[in-house]
This record gives sequence, C-alpha cells and structure tokens, in this order.
Amino acid sequence: METFLICLMSYLIGSIPTAYIVGKLNKIDIRQHGSGNVGATNVYRVLGKKWGSVTFIFDFLKGFIPTYISLKFFQNPYMIMLVGALSIIGHIFTLFLSFKGGKGVATSTGVFMVITPYTLILALMVFLIFTALTGYVSVGTLTATSVFLITSLLSSINTEYKLMIVIVSVAIFITHIPNIKRLLKGEELKFNKR
Repeated sequence: METFLICLMSYLIGSIPTAYIVGKLNKIDIRQHGSGNVGATNVYRVLGKKWGSVTFIFDFLKGFIPTYISLKFFQNPYMIMLVGALSIIGHIFTLFLSFKGGKGVATSTGVFMVITPYTLILALMVFLIFTALTGYVSVGTLTATSVFLITSLLSSINTEYKLMIVIVSVAIFITHIPNIKRLLKGEELKFNKR
C-alpha cells in the first residue's frame, strides 16, 4: 500500500499544471498564447522572467520531491525509476488538462538532480551556453539532452538508471519534434521573443 501511495503521489504531483495555473493567476489560458505549450519557456515568453522562473522551479520540484522521497523509502533502483518516471509522465500527460501537458524537461531535470546530479549539472551548463548562443531554448534543450545521455552512459551509475535516462531522453526528443520541424523551417520562436 505504501508503494502504491508513493507512486500515485508522484503521478499526481507531476500532473499539477504549473504553467496553466500561473496563466490563470494572470487571467490568461497559457495554451492560447505563444507556442501554446504548458511549460516554463512559454510562460517566460508570454508573462516574463518572474513567472517563467516560478513555473520552472515548481515543475523542477514536481520531479525532485517524489524522487528524493522514493530514494529514502526504497533501495530498489527500479522503484526509484518508477516514481521518477511517473512524475515525468504526469507532467507530459496531466490528469487535469485532458492528458495534454508540457514537454517534461523541467520535471526530468528534478528527477535526475536526485539520481545523477554531476552529469545533470554538466548538461545544464551546456543548455545555458547553447541557449545563449542560438537564442533557442529547443536547441539548448536538445543539445543538453544529448550531452546528458552520452555522459550518463559513460558514467558509473547503475545500469537501471542508464536505461531510464535513455527512455527519458528519447521521450524529450519526441516531444520536441514540432520544435525541430519549426527550426528546420526557420519558424521557431526565440527565447526572448514576447
């Protein structure tokens, strides 16, 4: 029962649509503005740095808190993986918005900050550099995800965690297919475009 409750908690916490709530606090439906995505980048674009930062922090914590709790309760890496994955799934397929959520990047960042912080910090540095150089969050995200995947596979972390990293990395690339198409067409919105 304890395991079920922790897994359920992880999915429900992940499902909290932070960007949508922030939008409603500012009297808009974030899904009808900017890129339409229910994520921190779109909130930043539409509502500015303050609300974008608030959204990122809460989405990060949606992954970090359940994974951290599971690390204290379980010794089995598969259970820790499951809890982390459920929080990411909750964000992407949120119960509260007809299972249409964000891309899962901030929540995944929270999960992996618990599991493999050093390779994640390296990936975050890559993200900041490439986002600053190109002006595109999607380019920063995809480059950082690639670096995170490669460095994690080369690291000494558990094989089970490496499997999760591969799955989540693939999921992030899949959720970014529309961004990739827009980049190829020259139609992708830059980070600072309001």
